Amino acid sequence: MTLAAADWLEARSGVVCVVGAGGKKTTIRRLLEQATGRVATTASVRTTPPPAREVDIRIFDNEPALLEQVPRVAATHQRVAYALPGRRSGRVTGPAPATIAELHRLAGFDLTLVKADGARMRGIKAPRDDEPALVPGCGTVIHVVSARVIGQPLDEGIAHRAPELGALLDLVPGQIIEPAHIGRLIAHPRGGGQGCQGQRFVSLINQVDGDEQHRLARQAAAVAMAGPCPPRRVVLASMREAEPVVDVVDTAEPGAD
Repeated sequence: MTLAAADWLEARSGVVCVVGAGGKKTTIRRLLEQATGRVATTASVRTTPPPAREVDIRIFDNEPALLEQVPRVAATHQRVAYALPGRRSGRVTGPAPATIAELHRLAGFDLTLVKADGARMRGIKAPRDDEPALVPGCGTVIHVVSARVIGQPLDEGIAHRAPELGALLDLVPGQIIEPAHIGRLIAHPRGGGQGCQGQRFVSLINQVDGDEQHRLARQAAAVAMAGPCPPRRVVLASMREAEPVVDVVDTAEPGAD
């Protein structure tokens, strides 16, 4: 594993949207650490802003103000976080996806990292029909799911939109989530890659924290790669670790068309 997480996840340039559940914000922060050049981080949904120490400047304002301010500050600041003010303290709201695309172009960012989905701190989710909120022209979609849900019963404590997830994967409330369920979610047309239209689709099974989770996550990855809408690769990782990538189940070289 000589490549960094950003390479395996195809997150070195362009607009990258991170979706799913089980560590989206942690993944974006790790990708921000590994980024080079001029970088923006934002969201197309409601979220919490990144800590001020992780970026050079944070701008929270309305969309007309962002369109004026962000390109100007990007000329002198390498890492820029921006969003709309939130209605609650400690929260921000995502600009329209089209605005994010326009700001990426106007500011000349090398990379824009976008949290494009919400999961209410759960480890797995089923997307609504209108999710995720992908940015027009984004190059990579990273779908995240937590390995910690494997072996757990399906309920609202671990799953966002648990009834919909059960219907998608033929699970009943309280039924144990198996590796095959994770693989099926990743590769389901209304699962991990929902909304992808020509983007690079990469799967991240996060929170792989030990040998047993590694074994189970590899089983899930094998099911995903054999599914109807498989990702380019499944990256097994623990994104809070100094060396996050644990394993890769791969059919495409990073950066290949």
